[in-house]
Amino acid sequence: MDPMPTNIARTSRAVLAATAFLAGAMMAAAAAEEVIQLTQTGCQFLEPEGGDHQFKTSKAADCNAINAASGAGRLATANVLELKPGKYVFRVTNKNVPYELGFWLRDEDYNWKNPVHKLTKTSVSGGGLVLGKTQEYEVELKPGTYLYSCPLNPTPDYKLVVSDG
Repeated sequence: MDPMPTNIARTSRAVLAATAFLAGAMMAAAAAEEVIQLTQTGCQFLEPEGGDHQFKTSKAADCNAINAASGAGRLATANVLELKPGKYVFRVTNKNVPYELGFWLRDEDYNWKNPVHKLTKTSVSGGGLVLGKTQEYEVELKPGTYLYSCPLNPTPDYKLVVSDG
């Protein structure tokens, strides 16, 4: 009897087992923490607005004026980020803004002046996003509505909805 078919069958089973193991490990890692990429340019995040408006800004006051004129209209057509409950890493990049930026993700009704909210609501933030830099912000999201923005590069408050459905 020719041993070749048996060796091929053994090799095939080993390859299938290794592939199944790697696929399972990758799915477990993905389930544990998903990465959401966000990119900031002048006065906006690109992803919810579907592209770069090419706003020219050299300071936060420029964005305050730009957003006063166009922010409400841009928010009305912005994409709402929809996620399932779980752990996430928001990877935020300062693409071309010449001053330091930040990121702030919080419950929609979060009030930073309310000490109880600091204990009971979600709020993740940080600065240090200089030109070309990327930073990561880890958070566990439960069902609800959240807002994200940059207070240093004043952007609109973009909506994020977390639901099981």
